[in-house]
Amino acid sequence: MEEIQIPPYFICPISLEMMKDPVTISTGITYDRENIEKWIFSAKNNICPVTNQSLITGIELTPNVTLRRFIQSWCTINASHGIERFPTPKPPVSKPQIVKLLKEAKSPKMQMKSLKTLRSIASENDANKRSMESAGAMEFLASIINNSNEVFEEEEEGFMSTKDEALSVLYQLKLSEQGLKSLIMSGNGEFIESLTRVMQHGSYESRAYAVMLMKDMFEVSTPTLLLSLKQEFFTQVVQVLRDEISQKATKASLQVLVHACPFGRNKVKAAEARTIRVLVDLLLDSSEKRVCELMLILLDQVCQSAEGRAELLNHPGGLAIVSKKILRVSKVGSERAIKILHSISKFSSTPSVVQEMLSLGVVSKLCLVLQVDCGNKAKERAREILKFHAKAWSNSPCIPNNLLSSYPF
Repeated sequence: MEEIQIPPYFICPISLEMMKDPVTISTGITYDRENIEKWIFSAKNNICPVTNQSLITGIELTPNVTLRRFIQSWCTINASHGIERFPTPKPPVSKPQIVKLLKEAKSPKMQMKSLKTLRSIASENDANKRSMESAGAMEFLASIINNSNEVFEEEEEGFMSTKDEALSVLYQLKLSEQGLKSLIMSGNGEFIESLTRVMQHGSYESRAYAVMLMKDMFEVSTPTLLLSLKQEFFTQVVQVLRDEISQKATKASLQVLVHACPFGRNKVKAAEARTIRVLVDLLLDSSEKRVCELMLILLDQVCQSAEGRAELLNHPGGLAIVSKKILRVSKVGSERAIKILHSISKFSSTPSVVQEMLSLGVVSKLCLVLQVDCGNKAKERAREILKFHAKAWSNSPCIPNNLLSSYPF
């Protein structure tokens, strides 16, 4: 490869490598299929990488068969230079083929087999996923998940239900934004209730798929949907969080709750679902940066309610773990932890709480915050907390002399 120059029009503009499956988009530019599919469908970009022109709705990737054959011929001619000819790529599954498969899947006897075929097709490439979505696979799979009657088929590892299989396929489709919005709007919130039931009664794998799909849906949801969430929803998401099914499920559960909890009533529902207790227990053993940030963001949201603050204070390690995470996670983590302490100090500062903060080293940590670079907003809140309780804290022997000099008298 070092001895021969690859013709520039064989090179994909995205990867800068030779194309194996060239396709042309609406702007007339040709890319390697895998790269442009990732650009459009996975990264959710709607502009051409080369021209910056907007891409039309219902994007089609037209195979550039002539260019592909030129590339293959060039590879054959230059085989002596160590260049291997790649095989002709398998074409994406067409929409009529998907429609036929969906019709067959309506038969109870054929349903499980058809679902497995759909899962195999979806796993091949993003083009297949888009064909499946446009052919109505999303609506069909959602109808199985919404159906209260389940069909089970024996597998090597036990019994697999059609609902479990349909959910795994639906998540694997990585639906477009429009598809996710359609799911949200379907049946006036019926699908959210169906996913809640899966989280309550499903297998560990299905519960993980349910919360991860919900995370994708909530990223494009409206306040109207989030305000209509029921108490059982919060209870089941928190249970998935407590069970620590997988790292992905844990992160998705946190993201779902973070999307839901900016709204007042939802903060109370989350507190009543024992979210605070679960988060504090998880924070004791968690060290992964992004997961810790999400936990502290969620703690902050729920502690903006009286019920959330009460839950934190009732946990023996609540104040201690929040203080411990200051200056140990990230700037975001420190800001959220200090904000939690600020809420406690401003709205829930009984004499016993004030003394507990002192004995746990919270006050020393706040003094330290004033000496380091952790953001102006964090420093401002730390200073306010220290001023709130200056009479109780400023002359305490619990504060080291090197930090006492920072105390804002």
